[in-house]
Amino acid sequence: MMENHWSREDIERRVCEIRQTVEQSALAAGRRPEEIHLMAVTKTVPAAVVNYAWEAGITLFGENRAQELTEKYEDYAFKAPNIHFIGTLQTNKVRQIIGKVSCIESVDSLHLAQEISKRALAAGQAMDIFLEVNIGGEASKGGVLPGELERLLEQTALLLGVRVRGLMCIPPVCEKEEETRRYFDQMYKLFVDTKHKKIDNGNMEYLSMGMSADYGLAIRHGSNLVRVGTALFGKRNYQN
Repeated sequence: MMENHWSREDIERRVCEIRQTVEQSALAAGRRPEEIHLMAVTKTVPAAVVNYAWEAGITLFGENRAQELTEKYEDYAFKAPNIHFIGTLQTNKVRQIIGKVSCIESVDSLHLAQEISKRALAAGQAMDIFLEVNIGGEASKGGVLPGELERLLEQTALLLGVRVRGLMCIPPVCEKEEETRRYFDQMYKLFVDTKHKKIDNGNMEYLSMGMSADYGLAIRHGSNLVRVGTALFGKRNYQN
């Protein structure tokens, strides 16, 4: 994990700067800043540093790894309602995070949705989920292809124990901003089209799109949940 180089004051300053960017981007798009949900992505960040972000007013956190979540969970100043799971999730890890997260954003197959349904029902709860879309069609990334989204939505909506609440994507890294804009626009259109469909077991409210390098742009193109890690906690060593 990363070393704790930053103080509480460092995190407070970063949170303030990010919130200013969120506000400016929302206003530039004619949107209300309070519509935008800011998530702190905590991969490899020690619990003590993550707690600084909580103290600075961040109320939503994103975890990428089931094992890391379980290791840090008891040391967090906040609990399940404030945590989303945003990383690739194997079906055999689902049971580890049920009860520790309020939403799983990275659902990209019926098989995974079925396992979440099974584990959630066994725990006597319903789990909010987002369907992850591979908007760039990249073989190296998870997510359902755009053309397959409607089918997955229909199948997932039939499951008990899960509620489809939104879409999530990680677009390709682009050299030109106009290319990134195109992916964001495509994703927003998918979100709007999907939102207008009748979902038996959910309410499509959230478009989770935009990270540290492009969250301002994502907000201007329709995102209402941005996932910010590096801009808040700095660059990290992601070696396993």
